[in-house]
Amino acid sequence: MSTLAQLRNIGIIAHIDAGKTTLTERMLFYTRKIHRMGEVHDGTATMDYLPEEQERGITIASACTTCQWNDHVINIIDTPGHVDFTIEVERSLRVLDGAVGVFCAVGGVEPQSETVWRQSEEFGVPKLAFINKMDRPGADYEGVLEALRVRLGVTPLPLNIPVGQGEEFSGVIDLIARERLMFDAEDQGQSILRTPLSETEAALATPWREKMLETLAEADEAFLDAYLGGEYGDADIRAALRRATVARRITPVLCGSALRNAGIQPVLDAVCDCLPSPADVPPATGLDEDGGEHLVQSAADGPLSALVFKVLMDGGRKVAFLRLYAGTIKEGEACRNLSRKADDRVSRIYRMHADRREQIPSASAGDIVAVVGLRSAHTGETYGDRSRPLLLEAIEAYQPVITLALEPRNADEGKTLDEALARFTTEDPTLTVELDEGSGHRMVSGMGELHLDVLLERIRREYGIAPRAGRPQVVRRETIRREADAEAEFDRELGKEQHYGCVALHAAPRSRGAGNAVRLGDFYPTDPREAARLWPKAWVDAAVQGVTDALQSGAITGYPLQDVDVTITGLKRRDNTSSAPGYHMAAGAALRRALADADPVALEPVMAVEIVVPEAHLGAAISLFGACGGKVENLLDRAGQKVMQGLAPLRQMFGFSTSLRSATQGRAGLVMKFEKFDRV
Repeated sequence: MSTLAQLRNIGIIAHIDAGKTTLTERMLFYTRKIHRMGEVHDGTATMDYLPEEQERGITIASACTTCQWNDHVINIIDTPGHVDFTIEVERSLRVLDGAVGVFCAVGGVEPQSETVWRQSEEFGVPKLAFINKMDRPGADYEGVLEALRVRLGVTPLPLNIPVGQGEEFSGVIDLIARERLMFDAEDQGQSILRTPLSETEAALATPWREKMLETLAEADEAFLDAYLGGEYGDADIRAALRRATVARRITPVLCGSALRNAGIQPVLDAVCDCLPSPADVPPATGLDEDGGEHLVQSAADGPLSALVFKVLMDGGRKVAFLRLYAGTIKEGEACRNLSRKADDRVSRIYRMHADRREQIPSASAGDIVAVVGLRSAHTGETYGDRSRPLLLEAIEAYQPVITLALEPRNADEGKTLDEALARFTTEDPTLTVELDEGSGHRMVSGMGELHLDVLLERIRREYGIAPRAGRPQVVRRETIRREADAEAEFDRELGKEQHYGCVALHAAPRSRGAGNAVRLGDFYPTDPREAARLWPKAWVDAAVQGVTDALQSGAITGYPLQDVDVTITGLKRRDNTSSAPGYHMAAGAALRRALADADPVALEPVMAVEIVVPEAHLGAAISLFGACGGKVENLLDRAGQKVMQGLAPLRQMFGFSTSLRSATQGRAGLVMKFEKFDRV
């Protein structure tokens, strides 16, 4: 049984094709979690268990596993590198205590590497860096270190350096132990030959080691005194290294080649030695029913506090992935969903290993587990104790930017399609489905072409149906360009009862990205008792909700409105007939009238685009980008390549990646991510 201090919850994060899954596969092999290493390029990697992952050679869904190393228990989450599956990265980072960033020794800090690294910074996650593929031609260890420093703004601290680069790569030098490490190819790198440094190797390592110690002394005040006095040993270095890493003042860097089974065990050592346990990170913050903040201390004997960070449907049963921040859960115990105020019962608790499960009787603070029986669970919700109902910070889903119309071929297929879509939207918060009443089409929205393509593939493979799919369309938004006032009255009989409501309001535009705001005007007293005397709360809440609901459908496209400020300026009453439904209906009608006079305008998704291309093909890339309505905002030099950054409307970017590859002989790299909704 491990203690909290011996537990590590880590994620593997990186750009697509940096080697995340290959690294994870080796970590599982050397910790004896698996007995045979699979390969991404063969479609046999343990963590890429979905058929779509195996065929495409990419990670689509984050996968969890647990292994042991040096008396430590390590929970690992392998995350996707493709921007269409960013939510998988985001919700994983939300529950992790540390991470290993993987970088290609040739490509360095790629655009998506920056994205996921900054995501991890938002959550305050301490990290290690592993420079992979040191055996590839063009590998440049020092170049990647400089990119880490410049592009990510971190202080890289090499713990080992490569012996040779590219085809000459043969091992690493441990700068702390001052040893050369060779990884035996005969037994897949399991045996490590440690040898003292030769004179040549010592001459190479000494400046690196001195720089490491200087950097560490600058980052850790306790070590500074020992360093200046010359009274320190390897144990002091490792202790200082841990303190500085947990405080995020440095980023330890290691190197190797995952595919050649070289340099993996030092990464495992560094995970245990440098990255924090749940006890080392600041406690989570929970909100009580009045909005007050309280710290959730990581203790197994306290009230339960757990966050659902992922939901899967398995054979019709919901499997909820939980990170326990405090307390303990046991099989058969009742558990309260504080977000929905619903009671569930834990029927099974599992430690996950990709798509395989190990049943356990209980789990406690710090653990990451999968639980069956939490019927009301959704991503981002909190489970806790009635005696201390604290809501943890939720996981925000990204807005979908692309829509696909799906049409079943017959009624039976329609039922199956609805079942499939219900499952996938439960599992993936970035997928939404709406039924078009006119055509009967299921309008499925997601994060990109690949995202929806994978969805269609899974529907065909797992449900045996092939619905007709239309051309992808961009998701749009609406806003207004000027202020407007309106008033509307509702006076109608509903269900044999007369309902009345009259609402006046003022609508005004807000700055782009500010969001919507609905507020009450001067007619509503600031004194709560006076307000309650004049206006029943149910009426006021109904009017506010009526405005909020009406903001979900614009006059031009029918898509939701954004960046609109609505002030309810007045309510009128009528004795005996005024009612909450009346004010709700009147508020919606008043807003629609105001919007019609406020010069509504449609907004489209605009993407931030980064293209990495050899200089010889730069002109072709810029020309193609401009033809798609793109605007170049920046041109950079990076590792002998040109980097073009700009903005482009998503609507004109369909098929762009294929055209770009053709125009650049397949040598251009492309990353697109949603930037904003705006006029195009």
